Amino acid sequence: RDRTGQTIDFVAGMGQLTKATLHACLPPVIDRDILLVSDGHPAYPAFAREIGIEHASVNLRAGIRVRGTVHVQNVNAYHSRLRGWLRAFHGVATRYLPNYLGWRWILDAKRILSPESLLRATLGTFPHLMVT
Repeated sequence: RDRTGQTIDFVAGMGQLTKATLHACLPPVIDRDILLVSDGHPAYPAFAREIGIEHASVNLRAGIRVRGTVHVQNVNAYHSRLRGWLRAFHGVATRYLPNYLGWRWILDAKRILSPESLLRATLGTFPHLMVT
């Protein structure tokens, strides 16, 4: 998630985060001139070093939430809204999680504003792409 609210989320897999997981998910969706900001997880600096991007971190466990302009509050806020929204479903099967992430992505950025538009998108009908 960047500072403008652009969000890309995906299911990275089960278990501990690894730099291999980051290599599988992030390179296709990030620019090479970015500053990757993360919490203190060791997979992030190793990943950033290997692909040649700049990295900065904050140590949330030590209570350091902001270091100058570096913070992860935008990501944490998005994650909090996602978890709160998912609570209403009383659990989501892992295999359906990508569908829920897509649904939340639409709602979070107000990309689709009417129930009719949401239904059309669900059915794969996008009026702006239709040829008459």
